[in-house]
Amino acid sequence: MTENIIPHSHAITQTDRIKKLGYKPLLIWFVGLSGSGKSTLASGLESKLFHEGINTYILDGDNIRSGLNKDLDFSDESRRENIRRITEVSNLFVDAGTVVLTAFITPFKEERDKVRKKMGNKYVEVFVNCPIEECEKRDVKGLYQKARKGEIKNFTGIDSPFEVPENPDVEIKSHKLTVEQGVQKIYDHIIEKIK
Repeated sequence: MTENIIPHSHAITQTDRIKKLGYKPLLIWFVGLSGSGKSTLASGLESKLFHEGINTYILDGDNIRSGLNKDLDFSDESRRENIRRITEVSNLFVDAGTVVLTAFITPFKEERDKVRKKMGNKYVEVFVNCPIEECEKRDVKGLYQKARKGEIKNFTGIDSPFEVPENPDVEIKSHKLTVEQGVQKIYDHIIEKIK
């Protein structure tokens, strides 16, 4: 079936977009348990970059699952498909010249490795490292409590595994840093890749 699909080469390339925009697009992938602070850090970093004139966009787990990926459940197979789709969408945004920030638990090393392989040097993995006890304290949605009662199945960290990143590009211990400190640490790491 795919033998009849031939990608079209367009007149405007990513190199053209980089020249016009004055910065390089990038995918910044925030990884960590639910409640670790991924979305909060992504939002803080987006604000900082946006105010410097850099086009940004956040792809967030709940937002994507309420639209593009609403047909997926939380089985291991669906989690893998969720990440595959997000990688493809992120790649399109990056090609268009946007700095993309994604906030997804991304529990499996194999899936993170696939994202890195696809994106190459346009990829930065940020591990938002926070003990599960702290994540549970922050849990405004009550998801951990429901998972512990068995009301939610396949919940990462409770009855579904989280494979801790071994070599993230940036590690943020969100229980030890303020949001501002975390954002600055990520910014310091990525700014040379963008400018």
